[in-house]
Amino acid sequence: MRFVWAVLAFVLAAVLIGTGIAQRTIFLGPKDVTAALSVKAPQHYTMIDGAVLRVHPGEQTLVAHGDGQIVIAQARTADLEAWLSDSSYNRISLAKDKTPQAKVVQPKTTSGDAAKTPDRNPAGSDLWLDSVTDKNAAIDRMQIPDGVSVLVASDGKSDAPQDIAVSWPLDTATPWAGPLMVAGGAFMLLGIVLYILAIRHSRRGRGPRRKAPPPLPVTEPIDVVGRRAVEEEASSPAPEPVETPDGSGQNPAAAERRAAERRASAPRRRRALLLVPAVGVAAALLSGCTPDIWPHPAVSPTPKPTTTQAAEVGQQAPAVTDAQAARILGSISATLADADKKLDTNLAGTRLDGPALDARKTAYAVRGSVGDFALPASIPADKIKILVPQAYDSWPRTVLMLVDHGADQKVAPLILTMTQKDPWSEYKIGYVAEMQASAKLPDMAPAWLGAKLTPPDSPFLVAEPKKLGADFADVIDNGDKSSSYKLFDKTALDFVKAVQDSRASVQKALKDANADSTSSLSFAASAGTAVPVAMSSIDSGAIVSVTVQDSQTIKPTSADAVIKLDKNPSAKALTGVDSSAKGFVSVYGVQLFFSVPAQGSNAKITLLAASQQLLSVTEIK
Repeated sequence: MRFVWAVLAFVLAAVLIGTGIAQRTIFLGPKDVTAALSVKAPQHYTMIDGAVLRVHPGEQTLVAHGDGQIVIAQARTADLEAWLSDSSYNRISLAKDKTPQAKVVQPKTTSGDAAKTPDRNPAGSDLWLDSVTDKNAAIDRMQIPDGVSVLVASDGKSDAPQDIAVSWPLDTATPWAGPLMVAGGAFMLLGIVLYILAIRHSRRGRGPRRKAPPPLPVTEPIDVVGRRAVEEEASSPAPEPVETPDGSGQNPAAAERRAAERRASAPRRRRALLLVPAVGVAAALLSGCTPDIWPHPAVSPTPKPTTTQAAEVGQQAPAVTDAQAARILGSISATLADADKKLDTNLAGTRLDGPALDARKTAYAVRGSVGDFALPASIPADKIKILVPQAYDSWPRTVLMLVDHGADQKVAPLILTMTQKDPWSEYKIGYVAEMQASAKLPDMAPAWLGAKLTPPDSPFLVAEPKKLGADFADVIDNGDKSSSYKLFDKTALDFVKAVQDSRASVQKALKDANADSTSSLSFAASAGTAVPVAMSSIDSGAIVSVTVQDSQTIKPTSADAVIKLDKNPSAKALTGVDSSAKGFVSVYGVQLFFSVPAQGSNAKITLLAASQQLLSVTEIK
């Protein structure tokens, strides 16, 4: 009967293990589903609606084959439509039967003339949330959310790749394969044990039988038997010891007992050795197992804490995402590093605009003649500490950033604004300044929400953004006699004092050189011409960036006197002259970032950051 149970255990083990293996082999379905995306009329660009990519659940893998450069870019659907608005393109969308269909979209024109599709290369555009660029073949694995679509193109001059396919993974988990194979291994082990027990029982049943015992002696009284046994024991000689190989004596009875013990322990060792293959088989069955072959308990997602900042009704999307901003900043940083190395104004102009570009133009012009002239601060790409994008669906779009210089704590962080003029333009930095040591930014909206731009003429701040530069310039010139003096806090007034001290030192140097009797020196501050940028804060205030121009005019007061530039190589490099009988005007540009409270607040305007560079030196005509 033991053999029957062993065979049944082996059969059941084979069925369970075979079923588990079959689930991972012959019964395993395809790992993914693939759909080809074809177009009838090739165009330079192909737009794939997000709904096409989300027709099946899971991660999407988009593969495009073609000749030359291939670009796969993700963007908000509205942004991508704006980027393609002046071009003809193929748009792949879902039909009513949930199958992809392509149609050609023509650009909108204001006249009856056919529009010409521009040869615009989509690679590296700041508009993309993410992009992949490769040669002849491109693969992009993505998770397209609602409101996002995908662009497939070449270099803008050639037709977009026509061999496009998208695939989605299928669930190939077999949660019962692992338990079945484990159960099969357990039954196999049980069968081996039963088989060993059956063999042992069979061998014992077939062993030799003992002979019948001899006839018993005649019984006698107990006392007689006892006396006779004592007498026989006294008269019988003691057994002689048996010589062993080592020379020690050994009792034959003890040797027989030890031999019997060895014979009894041999089957136990053989049974232990027979258990080893069973354990090895179970281990082999479980080797290479993946989590897909085990059942997973249902786990409810851990609730995430929600932010106290909520989107308003009709809130527009932020201009950039965190990853998008980091990529843009990295591109700007690399471009400006190359421009600084080459002193290339045109290259710098691809990533700078307004006051930031004006400062670098002057610096490049002077650096060409004066090797130790300091350039404006480089733009780091190490870490974006604070990101505040404008929440705006149209253009131009503006982004405010606070950027750290990596682990170098001795270099002040930079605060900057950058603006994208239209869908086809790159972001350009307009304002950039170094943070003041004690400055602290007001509470700003998170990057995922974005903030609104405050209009330059907004009456809801203690000072209108468009008048802030003039107000601060008046304080620089007139100090506590200015009507705007009380608007600013100590940090701003400390900066004013630093400017006034600098003016005084220049005046003293002129006097020490005994030139004050033959020349006159005057100073004047005025608002810059750049349009201020004001990004609203949570407390209804705003961070406002403005410029102030600090002018220094020196003139001779005698007809025989001239102003020489021997000790001013920067002015000599910009003017191209050594001296002038009429004098010179030097203009320094000051880029400033202020925290301006809301109207009705008791708080004062705080200076957050400032940066001063030489803008121009001109000869008075």
